[in-house]
Amino acid sequence: MLNPYDHEDAERLTRNVEDVVEPIAALVERAAGEGDEVIYVNDNYGDWNSSQEELAERAMSGRRPDLVEPILPPDEASFVLKARHTIFYSALDAYVRHLRVTVAPDGVAHIHEDLADAALKMMESNMRATLAACADVELEA
Repeated sequence: MLNPYDHEDAERLTRNVEDVVEPIAALVERAAGEGDEVIYVNDNYGDWNSSQEELAERAMSGRRPDLVEPILPPDEASFVLKARHTIFYSALDAYVRHLRVTVAPDGVAHIHEDLADAALKMMESNMRATLAACADVELEA
C-alpha cells in the first residue's frame, strides 16, 4: 500500500484503495492498541536495496499521498520487503504451517474485482481462511 500510484493501472487501483484505506488504518490502529504486533509488508518495486523509509518517501511524493498517509508505518515498525504478489504465498505458507489465516476483504485493494473475488474464494476454500471485515477481525494479543 506504500504506492506512488504512477503505474499503468493506477487509476483503476486508486478507485478501490479509496474504499479500503480507512478500514485498513482502523484495523492497524486497533491491533497496535491491543498490543498485537503489526508487521508491514510492501513491494520493493524491484529494488532490493530500498528501505522502509525510502518506500514511504516515494509513496508520499507520488500522485496520491492521501491514500498513503493513513497507513504509513511508524519508524519502529517491523517491515518486510517483498517481491510482487508474494504476500499471497505468505497466506499459503501460514496455512501449510497450521496457522490460522484471516483475510479482510474490505482491506484488500484490487485492480480487477473478479480476480480479487476469485482469490478470496480460493483462500477461503483451499486454505480454510476466515473472511471477515476489518472491523470484525479477531485479534490475538
